[in-house]
Amino acid sequence: MVTLKEPVDGSVLADCVEELRVRFPYYYVRTEITGNEVVVVPNPLPITVRNTWTPIILNSEESNYHLAALKYEGKRLAIEMTHPLSDGAGFLPYLKSILFLYLGRKTGCVFDPAGFKLPGDEITVEETGDPFAHVDLDKVEGPFYQKKPVEDYYRIGTAGKGPSHVFYIKLPEKDVMRYCREKDGSPNVLMSVLLARSFRRIDPASDKTINIGIAVDHKAMLGNYKNYRMFASVIDVDFPKSRANEDITTMCTIARGQIMLQAQPENSAWYIKTSKIGFEQMKHLPLSSKKELLASAASYSRWSAAVSYANSRSFGPLDPYIEDFYALAEPGVIDAVCEISCVNHIFYLSLTQNFSSDELVRAFCNELTEAGVEYEPAGDEELALSGFKDFDI
Repeated sequence: MVTLKEPVDGSVLADCVEELRVRFPYYYVRTEITGNEVVVVPNPLPITVRNTWTPIILNSEESNYHLAALKYEGKRLAIEMTHPLSDGAGFLPYLKSILFLYLGRKTGCVFDPAGFKLPGDEITVEETGDPFAHVDLDKVEGPFYQKKPVEDYYRIGTAGKGPSHVFYIKLPEKDVMRYCREKDGSPNVLMSVLLARSFRRIDPASDKTINIGIAVDHKAMLGNYKNYRMFASVIDVDFPKSRANEDITTMCTIARGQIMLQAQPENSAWYIKTSKIGFEQMKHLPLSSKKELLASAASYSRWSAAVSYANSRSFGPLDPYIEDFYALAEPGVIDAVCEISCVNHIFYLSLTQNFSSDELVRAFCNELTEAGVEYEPAGDEELALSGFKDFDI
């Protein structure tokens, strides 16, 4: 979700989105049943661009059967997608290209195209092919390290009560990075620690371990940063009651160590190998059984909250035209999700949650204050993300 300096012109935006079809054909697709599989095929219909924040259903007539859609209202615009199509790192170049074309036409400026994927550019195999073609999965014998899952983890008492909600927070980049250097952390580490402390602040009597999931990109772990395909998963950082009174530096150091043990190329290779084996085993099951298995997996959670940072730091020459930039995620069965973005030397946090109470964000802001990190509350609203249904496949 991007807020620009001027109101969005929907007609120009729609033209730019359609023009990028030739550069990003893998996002202009719909689902189709082929034999016993659901596959994506080219979709000749335009991606919808609507002047409303009201959600629609992706993969339905409302979205021209696309798996992505755009919306705008006033100065802000958003692009929504179903996550299996791509991950944040894979989808970000597409958004940057939309903004490049749109802002060029609206402002009349000629921007430096370096770092943008534009019509006429080559679409490489590295971008669209097998991101793990260079990995010999037959030689992968096991993970470097496997963390035992937390079985009885903490759940906030208001989980699932009321409509999902999102809170927006701005943090100065210089303050966050200074704090990370001083406390042996990183943005992912710091936010996971502060979230864990927030849960403990809300419910200090609970003896349950707070388990935070941190998103990891297996493509990047194995050396392919450019592929658009979705190969992200989550690693665990736990905060047991026995460490509730540790200072932030110690908590960051322990969390960082847990992340380093799990974010290893060997672990990513093992994840890919076992995922491939699992899908091979499912290959001959009826489609209905496959859908039930995947739905069951998607509804299984191990985390009190999750943190994700797509590592965006700049839109290059477009930065002066951007007021703010947030990534959002449907929390689903996770109580809360903190998405982190950084543009114009500001960290933008969206704290989405599957409940409407503001107790978690108030506790989180208190943690920021006690840590000495300046913050600016930037609004909140009921979460209005377009969902995905498979009834029209």
